[in-house]
Amino acid sequence: MTAHPVPWKNGGGVTRELATHAEDGRMVWRLSLADITRDGPFSAFPGLARIHCIVEGAGHTLSNETTRLEARPLEPLRFDGGSPLDCRLRDGPCKAFNVIYDPARVTAGSEILVDGPVPAVEGRQVLFVVSGSLEGVDADRLGPGEGIVTGTAAGAVVTGGGTVVQVRILPV
Repeated sequence: MTAHPVPWKNGGGVTRELATHAEDGRMVWRLSLADITRDGPFSAFPGLARIHCIVEGAGHTLSNETTRLEARPLEPLRFDGGSPLDCRLRDGPCKAFNVIYDPARVTAGSEILVDGPVPAVEGRQVLFVVSGSLEGVDADRLGPGEGIVTGTAAGAVVTGGGTVVQVRILPV
């Protein structure tokens, strides 16, 4: 999972699309790593849901007239992707691992894993290494900033004082 930076949908920053899945010409889910370097509007994705997890930096606040969401390091945050939200950085730039998905087609959930075996889950899963390493899943070893989309993680282990974002994606 590596990609070149591309502008956000609203032009306010850059993201790296790590993986995507489409059916019938429509996005079902997308994984990305966003650089958030300034305050401003967040891109809206009407009809889609989001899981947003700060993997570097202190995070930020997303808000509008009726909503206030705190994006904190390694705390996956779920919200309506269509909500018009403004972003205010907490203490400088940050990076966020994002899952944007169509809730009419799939459900998604996220956990933070630390040193130890990767728990078995149903369906497709994404493993994104924040720190340390991930060993034993379709590759010898994955390091920080690397990840994999897989149907099974049997035998995979988070090592080296590691932290991994695990995302489960199941059909509705």
